[in-house]
Amino acid sequence: MRIGILGLGRIGAFHAETLSGLDAVESLVVADPFAEAAKSAADRFGAEVADSPEAVLAAGVDGIVVAAATDAHPALILAAVEAGVPVFCEKPVARTMREGVDVLKAVQGRDVPIQIGYNRRFDAGFVAARAAVRSGELGTLHTVRSTTLDPAPPPAAYIAGSGGIFRDCSVHDFDIIRWVTGREVREVYAVGGNRGADYIREAGDADTTGAILTLDDGTIAVISNSRHNARGYDVRMEIHGFEDSIAVGLEDKLPLRSVEPGVTFPAGTPHDFFMDRFTAAYRAELTAFTEVVAGSRPSPCTIEDALEAGWIAEACTLSLHEHRPVTIAEVRSW
Repeated sequence: MRIGILGLGRIGAFHAETLSGLDAVESLVVADPFAEAAKSAADRFGAEVADSPEAVLAAGVDGIVVAAATDAHPALILAAVEAGVPVFCEKPVARTMREGVDVLKAVQGRDVPIQIGYNRRFDAGFVAARAAVRSGELGTLHTVRSTTLDPAPPPAAYIAGSGGIFRDCSVHDFDIIRWVTGREVREVYAVGGNRGADYIREAGDADTTGAILTLDDGTIAVISNSRHNARGYDVRMEIHGFEDSIAVGLEDKLPLRSVEPGVTFPAGTPHDFFMDRFTAAYRAELTAFTEVVAGSRPSPCTIEDALEAGWIAEACTLSLHEHRPVTIAEVRSW
């Protein structure tokens, strides 16, 4: 099949490399506002360069991958749907929840599949965790712990436009908790602090946060996030039930150092970036998209899924600023 890619920045170029290695993909058509980025991708992966999103959609593509700036997501999703082309779009659907809801309303009833990029759903560990929960082998759940720690904060310009740590970073934890447990979040309480980069504080954001989520069956989920983890990129989940407990990410590249006498675990080189930690998951995610394009499976992560994680982020942001518990019902607008 022929796949278009809109946006050749860090993640777009990474997706181009991944797609070029998939058996189902015969050719790529790429476009980026910066001509040099598109030319570089064309040189590396033998892609055809188009001068606009409209030109990519008119180039006979079977599916399109949106990896452009967040502000462009709504218009590009709608353009692909209007052209009848299945679309994969990196999260978020839009910069604001209002815009995201508008996109959902605009595409409802249209027979064009849309997949939103939440790559943890395709990581082998999280897939196994979901299977363990759904099989009942853990018994009734009582506690979930989810962690995302970045090795260093992104640049000030990124922070200024990110919407805040809950919308930008924690939203991955929120999505994977829903997906693994099969439950919805009812209420949140969030806290945050700044003990690192001054520009994060100046942007009105926090660099380290914690959130307590109460799920609709009473399970408690504890979320820990930080922009600062000198040892590496740390993504983990613990799931505790009355019959058993399991962990995702407890492996030799875990960026954590044990100080127990005689303990050498973890012994590997720590993960240092999200592309390192989730290389296989990104490949599985885009492989799934080719199956969506081929019509052999439904979208594994819909706009509705993405918005549900977004409402949790909105509730946590409000909780942080007002120092109080917030229900999802309080922030939901659809």
